[in-house]
Amino acid sequence: MAKPRRLRRPRTTLLILVLISITIITLDARGGLNSFTSGVKSVAADAFSPIRSGVDGLVRPIGSFLAGSVHYGAVREQNQKLQAEIGSLRQQMLEQQNAAQALRQLQALSALNNLPTVQGLQQVKTEVINFNTSDFAATVEIGVGRDQGVTLGMPVMGSGGATGGLIGQVVFASKSTSTVRLLTDGQSTVGVAYGPGDYAVLNGQGAGQPLTAGLIPSNTPVPKGTIFVTSGLQGAIFPQGLPVAEVTSTKSGSVANLESVELRPVADFAHLRYVSVLLWGPAGGAGTSVAGP
Repeated sequence: MAKPRRLRRPRTTLLILVLISITIITLDARGGLNSFTSGVKSVAADAFSPIRSGVDGLVRPIGSFLAGSVHYGAVREQNQKLQAEIGSLRQQMLEQQNAAQALRQLQALSALNNLPTVQGLQQVKTEVINFNTSDFAATVEIGVGRDQGVTLGMPVMGSGGATGGLIGQVVFASKSTSTVRLLTDGQSTVGVAYGPGDYAVLNGQGAGQPLTAGLIPSNTPVPKGTIFVTSGLQGAIFPQGLPVAEVTSTKSGSVANLESVELRPVADFAHLRYVSVLLWGPAGGAGTSVAGP
């Protein structure tokens, strides 16, 4: 009587497993197991390689995003620190540039001592603390006043050119500050000379506008570059010989048989930071103090 088929199947399976076990033991004893398992691993790796690549391609961006999110705060904080350091360095550079510019202007003001008129006068150097300009008016406020000997009418000089030049006149003086009307102010007039016995009057036309010279007869040669200086005539409001302005253009006989002359201040109005007040009063000459408000 034949044995049932279903009983033979477990025995066959058991036999196959025993044979596999014996084979593995034999291979292991002979050192061939490593090559066998390596082959199995290789086949498995080849089989799963596409799947692994797909998983890596999906997981790696997510991991990078999560890592970036974790470090974003630290990176932002570091960036803010760097920006603050850059801002600090820029501020230091600006301060150094301002200090260098201030030193240059103060050194340039020392050139005033080369003017014979200035050599006999006391000076008070100070800083411009406020600008007041409009289309027609032009004044500045300076950091000295009556306490430093500054009074109404005194001339004020600025750096520029070879020896510096006149910038205006004190029109108001308090205890610690003064107001200076600049040459460019629409109300400013200065008696000047441009040659032996040649006199004129300079007039301001407003901030940023050229100065004009009046009372110069037609066909009078006034070459470009000619320097006009204070005339110092009897009763003049400024001492004689202070550089005032330089001729920039001349047009002959344009108005009532007079020369039309335009000039620019000798002093550097574009970088007006430090100035020097000459302690001179027109009523009595050098060293005289004029009563202020």
